[in-house]
Amino acid sequence: MRPISTRQFSVLSDFGKIYQFMLEIYERDWRCGVPAPFFEYACSSFSSWMDLSYSYKDRIWEKDGQIVGFCFYENPVTDVFFSLRPGYEELAPEMIRYADQNMPDQGEGIRLILFGGQDDLMRAAGQCGYEQKGENLDMQFDFADQLDYPLPEGFHFVEPQEIDPSKVGECCWKGFDHEQSEGAWNHQDEQNNYLLMAAPHATPELDVVVADEEGEYACFAGMWWTPENRLAYMEPLCTIPRYRGRGLASAALSEMQRRTKALGATHMTGGANEFYGKIGYRPAVKWTYWKKK
Repeated sequence: MRPISTRQFSVLSDFGKIYQFMLEIYERDWRCGVPAPFFEYACSSFSSWMDLSYSYKDRIWEKDGQIVGFCFYENPVTDVFFSLRPGYEELAPEMIRYADQNMPDQGEGIRLILFGGQDDLMRAAGQCGYEQKGENLDMQFDFADQLDYPLPEGFHFVEPQEIDPSKVGECCWKGFDHEQSEGAWNHQDEQNNYLLMAAPHATPELDVVVADEEGEYACFAGMWWTPENRLAYMEPLCTIPRYRGRGLASAALSEMQRRTKALGATHMTGGANEFYGKIGYRPAVKWTYWKKK
């Protein structure tokens, strides 16, 4: 075993280092772990829905000052992810044991999120008493292909410099169906949109908003352009209920491809929803979910 040191993660001093580490090990199928914007969007202090109170449990492995491994939770805190630099696969058993013994457990055990290609981590998880309980395939759009869905009549793209973060918040509140379960929009979580726009690597100038003739935001697609990986990381995407099924999301993603391809992007993220497959996305990232037997 090569001399490896370990230490606990600090949000203030380590966020930028982990972001750079994830840029360096990125693969399109996530075989080395999640891409850097995933961590910034979902796991940094810029996401108000994240519970950061356990972040001291996230752990870093280093060799001669270079980060080679990282174990961290997302949302919920019991979902645990692993990033591992190629050539350091021997750390997999230690990383799994650390997660098993130390990551937040709220009474029902932790869940390990492992991606296709993380074979050493999967073997280590099995040896530690975990078994795979499910899987799904996220899709990506390859920019060798073309998205070319037009906006339907009566809608327009909002100019990037004119996007109103408060109206984006309302669109997301309705678009993710919070209105049905939590009541009408009353600026709940409004601060989150402002915080995300201020994140160190955010690219809100590439967000796409579709509005109707009255100016109501009908569809929103967020973009985290990552030039180091030529990655157009799209997050989130939503359409308010009364405008679903009209092709707004397809048109928004087409516009997003035009903007990011011009910057040098080669691919764009999506999700597991069948919608993506219908408009030309292809399976790219295999998620697997592991729990104790």
